[in-house]
Amino acid sequence: MKAMILAAGAGTRLYPLTAQLPKPMVPVANRPVLEHVMRAVTRHDFRELAINLSYLPQAITAHFGDGAGHGARIHYSHEEEPLGTAGGVRKLADYWDDGTFLVIGGDDLTDMDLAAMLAFHRAHGGLATLALYPVADPSRFGVVVTGPDGRVTAFQEKPPPQEARSNLCNMQVYLFEPAILELIPEGFFDFGRHLFPALVAQGAPIYGYQATGYWRDIGSLEDYLAANVDFLCGHTNLAPPAGGRPDLGAGVQVVPPLCLGQGVMVHPGAMLGPNCVIGDGCEIHSGAKLSHCVLWPGVQVKAGTVVSRAIVTPHCTVEVPPEGEQPCAPSGKA
Repeated sequence: MKAMILAAGAGTRLYPLTAQLPKPMVPVANRPVLEHVMRAVTRHDFRELAINLSYLPQAITAHFGDGAGHGARIHYSHEEEPLGTAGGVRKLADYWDDGTFLVIGGDDLTDMDLAAMLAFHRAHGGLATLALYPVADPSRFGVVVTGPDGRVTAFQEKPPPQEARSNLCNMQVYLFEPAILELIPEGFFDFGRHLFPALVAQGAPIYGYQATGYWRDIGSLEDYLAANVDFLCGHTNLAPPAGGRPDLGAGVQVVPPLCLGQGVMVHPGAMLGPNCVIGDGCEIHSGAKLSHCVLWPGVQVKAGTVVSRAIVTPHCTVEVPPEGEQPCAPSGKA
């Protein structure tokens, strides 16, 4: 079956992490978010994949190639100008055949049962089915109002808690029938802002499927750190953290959970954990203390430095400032 992974956004909400990587390539548990999404899709037999690209596209194409190494066959769609979520799908009108197809965000993490959603979609005979997830704070999301049969009746964009008519947010996971393409004009067009409200106004058969399992929108630096901890603590059924065989010096104190990548070197007397994800090729010097942090590949943490509740991007050096100087965030630290 065919699916499209949306990966063209610039990821401004995750800046400065996205200054050098597109948001779908930001690593969670030492794997790009997009790799987690691809694994979730292919295990449900969606193996013909379209991926739209715009911001720093070479980072994605270099990592995934034609998809063969990831159990898929990838068709890339380069967008010179933003087309929106629906416009990007419409651009590939000739790619879709006569069957139901999936559209999923390339920067959201979920282990939901796509097969169960597909069965729901087919049983209800709708033109579109949206995956919905219950949230504690609807004001952070676009929420969807449904009737007793699951039919979508209204949308609310980030409503104040006292005005929210639903706690079910749009997960950006959709199943469509090919006829949906006839309702999307060429050029910029968005599912949430344009297409779905128009379909509801017209009385079109569009349904909401309440998903279960794990889901997190990587929409902020706090959410990014939390997603890494979720993986460390085993809160997802997605691929486990990617680890290696680190070189641990004498007397290194390790407090789980944590994940150490390939080629990590930890010098004697360092303390690691809890809740640390340390990328490939990092070096942690004597007396350094790390907790609740994510280090991207190639980071150097100098002797005696404390890193906590931080994200450090590739090949940065983190060190204690000279005596008399004020501590400052290292380049790439958020």
